[in-house]
Amino acid sequence: MEDLNVRICRALLPKRAPEGHKGTFGRVCVIGGSTGYTGAPVFAAEAATRTGSGLVMLGTSLEAYPVVAGRCDSAMAFPLPNRYQDIVEKLSRCDAALLGPGLGEDLRLRHTVRSLLDDLAMPIVLDADGLNAASAHIDSLKRRTFPTVLTPHEGEFQRLGGDLSEGREAGAARLAAELGCVVVLKGPGTIIAHPEGWLRRNTTGSNALAKGGSGDILGGMILSLIGQGADPFDAASLAVYLHGRCGDMAEEVLTAYGITPTDILRAIPAAIRELLS
Repeated sequence: MEDLNVRICRALLPKRAPEGHKGTFGRVCVIGGSTGYTGAPVFAAEAATRTGSGLVMLGTSLEAYPVVAGRCDSAMAFPLPNRYQDIVEKLSRCDAALLGPGLGEDLRLRHTVRSLLDDLAMPIVLDADGLNAASAHIDSLKRRTFPTVLTPHEGEFQRLGGDLSEGREAGAARLAAELGCVVVLKGPGTIIAHPEGWLRRNTTGSNALAKGGSGDILGGMILSLIGQGADPFDAASLAVYLHGRCGDMAEEVLTAYGITPTDILRAIPAAIRELLS
């Protein structure tokens, strides 16, 4: 078990090429959002932008699109095409995808997520309802030959087949090995588990982050770092650490009671700056 700290995370931060352009720093896509759940994919996409992605796309349901598009400052929002193959073709231009934020109970979108696990030849981050969509099709996760990062809280972890009876560390390690995925078991002292048995534990953050939208931001940060070329296990570790630092910084000013997801987003550049100093 390795506890994350500034020294470790400084080494994990992707380097910025001095002459790089927007294509250099990764093209990523968030798929999510539905009626009543329009904030989640926007938070994820904004987090990806603030963490360094060059191009961020956001695909959402036709019903949610007008609200989602109106809230996007940086991401390129688009309504998901009706034809599945058109979705695959659009995503094939990306370096990584995040599936699930705000997916809700939309059965078509859930089916799309399950199919994309088989058909996307790129790293995938699964969060929120994307995890729930995959939980009934665990074989799709085991079949993947490209990296997959799962970001469950304890309830989602158990729906994926995880077992906490021997503790969070042992449970995360076992599930990562069984599924062949990086598992980010969220909660106090978030555990990041690699399929080959490596474990990291986070040392930042508090219950100030226990707000709706916080997990969507974490998913977007992991997505961004993978899109910039970071190893998925390292990307998840670094994102979890930075996400916690964002909460710590915001809490110093606003208290744990008053933090909103927007405050977490605004703290991302300062958290990264700490690693650059």
